[in-house]
Amino acid sequence: MLRPILLCLALTLPAAALISPSWASDDVSKVNGSIRIDEGQRAGDLDTVNGSITLGGHGQAEELSTVNGSIEIGDDASIHSAGTVNGRITLGKRARVSEAIDTVNGSLLLDEGSEVSGDVSNVNGSIRLRSAHVGGGIRTVGGDIEIGADSRVDKGIRVEKSSGWFNWGNNKPVRVVIGPRAVVKGSLVFEREVELRVSDSAQIGEVSGATAQRFSGEHP
Repeated sequence: MLRPILLCLALTLPAAALISPSWASDDVSKVNGSIRIDEGQRAGDLDTVNGSITLGGHGQAEELSTVNGSIEIGDDASIHSAGTVNGRITLGKRARVSEAIDTVNGSLLLDEGSEVSGDVSNVNGSIRLRSAHVGGGIRTVGGDIEIGADSRVDKGIRVEKSSGWFNWGNNKPVRVVIGPRAVVKGSLVFEREVELRVSDSAQIGEVSGATAQRFSGEHP
């Protein structure tokens, strides 16, 4: 379910190949270091191992990937895609992602007015939308999901059955909340036990594997 990150390539980069973030129009690769692109600057691909990536407000970049680090996209910034292992991804207000975002063992937060054209997915960690739009679907194995008020998901929600090395013995039900005036098109498919709470004013597609419990007000 996750787009591969080129870890082996990053680990074999010679020191001379590491590009300073001040070269904002170029790719930036690091090992054991974080990357920061200043507000309003442009960059190519950004990847690091054992470090975080920060793209400032109104910035632009291509593909962002890290291992053991978080990714933060500033307000009104735009990227093609982002993926991390062991780290969260945060989209600021009105941030734009033209493809997908995904993480292993990390939360995903889409702030007000942000938009992801593709899928939003993780294995473990919460997924939260605040008046945000996902053009694809949302997928997780063990993470709680909150589709906040006035948010929209165009291609459904899937909570996948834990199996293989992803099965760490966590049998706690996944909590899924669809907030007021939120819209989830497509199917909501649950392959493991979930607690599904849906606002009276929300619109959702067909539900499989769970029974929706309706609530009134802003929160269940």
